[in-house]
Amino acid sequence: MQRLWITGYRNFELNTFNDQDPKIKIIKNVLQTRLVNLLENGQLDWVITGANLGIEQWACELAIALRKKYPLRVSIITPYEDFAHRWNETNQTKFINLTQKVDFFASTSNQAYYDAVQLRNYQNFMLLHTDAALMVYDAEYPGKAKYDYDLIRNYQQTTNYPLELIDFYDLQDAAEEYRDQEKNQF
Repeated sequence: MQRLWITGYRNFELNTFNDQDPKIKIIKNVLQTRLVNLLENGQLDWVITGANLGIEQWACELAIALRKKYPLRVSIITPYEDFAHRWNETNQTKFINLTQKVDFFASTSNQAYYDAVQLRNYQNFMLLHTDAALMVYDAEYPGKAKYDYDLIRNYQQTTNYPLELIDFYDLQDAAEEYRDQEKNQF
């Protein structure tokens, strides 16, 4: 695997509404463990993600930070131009800052949103331009990422395309580990 598509829940689906939410730290820690393992085994060159608030932006922030130690490139692909124009000013600023820090930024459509076909074209682009996917997603608790999950599962019926899921059980285990480590430090 060289190119990894990372996606998953949006921030509001995880009830995280500010950057200091402890859940974000746990999620980033789990993602970092997975990415470092791939990097140290020479199995990762690119992290490719969208720019949705939540897992995608957190993964992008993490991948950008990992570039200090690893030869990793980071890409943000959006499904259409002017992707973040409806977001509040703070979120638009975060989006712009991220796009300026990545190695590659583009949209699969050169127009503003006009139809759901742009989202399907985006998903197909991501499948065809990545070698595997990593999702923070739990099929028992569907959210917007369900569309990506279903598409990947269908694609796997005809193509060897690995999908690694980080579900709520994994996150709960990580949270308990983190809590135990914090207790042991005092």
